Amino acid sequence: MSHASRKNKNFLGQPAPLGYVPGLGRGATGFTTRSDIGPARDADDISDDRHAPPLKKKKDDKDDDDEDDLNESNYDEFSGYGGSLCSKDPYDKDDEEADQVYDAIDKRMDEKRKERREKKLQEEIERYRQERPKIQQQFSDLKRELASVTMEEWINLPEVGDARNRKQRNPRKEKFTPVPDSVLARAAASTGTSNVLSERDQKYGGMSTPFGTITPGYSTPGGAATPGDIDMKKIGEARNTLMDIKLTQVSDSVSGQTVVDPKGYLTDLQSMLPSHGGDINDVKKARLLLKSVRETNPKHPPAWIASARLEEVTGKIQAARNLIMKGCEECPKSEDIWLEAARLMPGDQAKAVVAQAVRYMPNSVRVWIKAAEVETEVKAKKRVYKKALEHIPNSVRLWKLLVEMEEEEDARILLSRAVECCPTSVELWLALARLETYENARKVLNKARESIPTDRQIWITAAKLEEANGNKHMVEKIIERALSSLRANMVEINREHWIKDAEDCEKSGSIITCQEIIRAVISVGVEEEDCKHTWMEDAESCAAHGAYECARAIYAFALTEFPSKKSIWLRAAYFEKNHGTRESLEVLLQRAVAHCPKAEVLWLMGAKSKWLAGDVPAARSILALAFQANPNSEEIWLAAIKLESENNEFERARRLLQKARASAPTARVMMKSIKLEWCLGEIDKAKTLLEEAVKHYPDFAKLWMMKGQIEEERNQLELAREAYSQGIKKCPNSIPLWLLQSRLEEKNGQLIRARSILEKARLKNPQNPELWLEAVRVENRGGLKNIAQTLMAKALQECSNSGILWAEAIFMEPRPQRKTKSVDALRRCEHDPHVLLAASNLFWSERKVTKAREWFQRTVKIDPDLGDAWAYFYKFEMMHGEIETQNEVRKRCISAEPHHGEQWCKVSKNIENWRLRTEELLPLVSDSLPVPT
Repeated sequence: MSHASRKNKNFLGQPAPLGYVPGLGRGATGFTTRSDIGPARDADDISDDRHAPPLKKKKDDKDDDDEDDLNESNYDEFSGYGGSLCSKDPYDKDDEEADQVYDAIDKRMDEKRKERREKKLQEEIERYRQERPKIQQQFSDLKRELASVTMEEWINLPEVGDARNRKQRNPRKEKFTPVPDSVLARAAASTGTSNVLSERDQKYGGMSTPFGTITPGYSTPGGAATPGDIDMKKIGEARNTLMDIKLTQVSDSVSGQTVVDPKGYLTDLQSMLPSHGGDINDVKKARLLLKSVRETNPKHPPAWIASARLEEVTGKIQAARNLIMKGCEECPKSEDIWLEAARLMPGDQAKAVVAQAVRYMPNSVRVWIKAAEVETEVKAKKRVYKKALEHIPNSVRLWKLLVEMEEEEDARILLSRAVECCPTSVELWLALARLETYENARKVLNKARESIPTDRQIWITAAKLEEANGNKHMVEKIIERALSSLRANMVEINREHWIKDAEDCEKSGSIITCQEIIRAVISVGVEEEDCKHTWMEDAESCAAHGAYECARAIYAFALTEFPSKKSIWLRAAYFEKNHGTRESLEVLLQRAVAHCPKAEVLWLMGAKSKWLAGDVPAARSILALAFQANPNSEEIWLAAIKLESENNEFERARRLLQKARASAPTARVMMKSIKLEWCLGEIDKAKTLLEEAVKHYPDFAKLWMMKGQIEEERNQLELAREAYSQGIKKCPNSIPLWLLQSRLEEKNGQLIRARSILEKARLKNPQNPELWLEAVRVENRGGLKNIAQTLMAKALQECSNSGILWAEAIFMEPRPQRKTKSVDALRRCEHDPHVLLAASNLFWSERKVTKAREWFQRTVKIDPDLGDAWAYFYKFEMMHGEIETQNEVRKRCISAEPHHGEQWCKVSKNIENWRLRTEELLPLVSDSLPVPT
């Protein structure tokens, strides 16, 4: 056998025999990898949808088709290795049809048990997920229970402690201390050699060694200074000297004076730095790009302008000027580039640049305006504008600028020339009309209408002119002619624009013109069924803008169209009450009751207006007319009774009440009868009437309250308790009855009974904040603060949006926590007046006077009927305000006429104060209030 044949082994290139393991003969064993045993899951595990199987890689097209896949997984008993017996044969049309037939059969067979198979698979998946739930599912029930955790439990959760020891929690900070100069000097001295003997060496003869010998020639660290010592003081002096030399070199001596300030040198350097704040590399890139743009298209003005501004921003103003002037040479017909050049140049050079620009563009308005701006004297500016108008006589802007600089007479002459050059400019025509006399102004406006027949401002100005000169009858004709002329010239009548013009007329004092405009255009473009709604919105909008005459005109027009609409009369009456005079209100109400005699509110408003003015007989006559129009009306009966009782006509009031009980017996009439007798001290008559009233009206809670209060006033506590108990049985939903009974028991020292009454009331009336508040206050008054806190937490959980509860909760907290509680309250009840009042008192208690005043203003604005807010506000101003602010609060309170509020009702509903008005009640309530602490 040759040497070559021995090298070529006969088994090379042949497949290995079955069961062959490389290296097994020499003792080597193989190792197993993840790819051999598969993933770490059970074989029967159902795959999770979240982990999709990896996509199979497509076989490379370059693979050899003849190479067979001899993997064991590819072996089939019937067909052997490979998927198809005929994979090497060509795939023709018959094969395709056969495959389609087989696929259809397979699909049909698959559909037979598809639902059953899918159902079985779904059951297996569900069973598998029940046996092996995810961690998220295991904790789902615990997460659901978090919804029942209260705010107090959540706040009381303990903080997670720190398990580290003290050294780990408080590691020692590394200290970086600069090395002292003495250490450096000592180190230099210890490393150097010395050729000088110190005093110690001279005295003792060298350094003493441990062996007792003396080593001459060595210097100790405490010896004399060596040449290696560093004197830091001298180094500092040398540095200062060097800086002085440099400053002297850069200074420029002119006649013995230096122009460089050494102290301000660094400041000047700082001011010379670029102020754009960008990176220097960005500036270089921008400069390169703009240079490319300029070279590519030198006739493009924005490129030159941008380049100049870049240089200006980076502090290179001269480079910017050079660039912009070069741009002016390249683009002499561009306005923008000349204006930019004039902006960058200093004064005289700017004038030269603008003069050059005018030569290139004599018809450019902006260039002429810039030419006038660079002039400093008014005379020169006028000369520039006149020169500009020689070139551009039809420029409205130039005419306006020139007219503004002239006196009145010269301006009138200029405007007469201006309207000839610019006949289509409305502003110039109107300006000329304002400067002319009445006759000339009419002529000017007539010419303006001929020149511009499509503008409404000329017509409106003509109407205002006639009104100003007393020709009020001409205003209506002018507005009508304006609308017809504009329609004839195909101009759309936009009612919003005309209403806005009417508001402007009112602000300028032309009341008749604004009213005529409203009458003419208010119904333009409005559908018949939308008229009332649209007109009411327009009136409210005008009133909100301060145009009260426009709103009054809209209401007047609406009332002529809908004279029998009670709602429009009411809106108009309230408008007159708020923004008009008493006389205008009474005139309107007289018309209103004539058209709507069944509207009781209008009669009562008219009677009240007369009564407040002191005209009691007129009020009586109005109420008498109201009786004729509305016989047996409860409201009118009660108004008449109040009028008589307020004016000390008690016998007349009693007779009226007797008639009312006979002709129109109601629970309120009975209550007013009882109250009048009670107030006049006729307790027996009051009790007799009460007994009769509770028989006829047992479900009217106020009767039971009055009965209990009368007995309580007479110290008949058992009778009072019995009255309250009977009232609660008849009216279990009356909260004041429950509160009165609870307070009666508390007054007698029966705290437990009062608590049980309130608990019973809460069961009958769940989620009622007044009952919760009283329960909390009962515990507080009893000194049981902890129970009160617990009750308040429960109350806020049940009535989370109750303002009175949050207001009480704020001041139950310790002083440091009040602010946080107030923020929570405002987040829950942002617009609740009780919460706003509590916040105002909180600022007051912290002596933040300005903030407290702002919050008081906000409170009374949101709910002007809350008497407690006015009383606190008045007390605050009495302590911290001026006399003007006190009078203003008092005046606003009287106009608001508040009727509600816990403290306010406590004083106003007291029998002793039954005849007091708002101005008398306000100081009484404010005096009874405590200063918040």
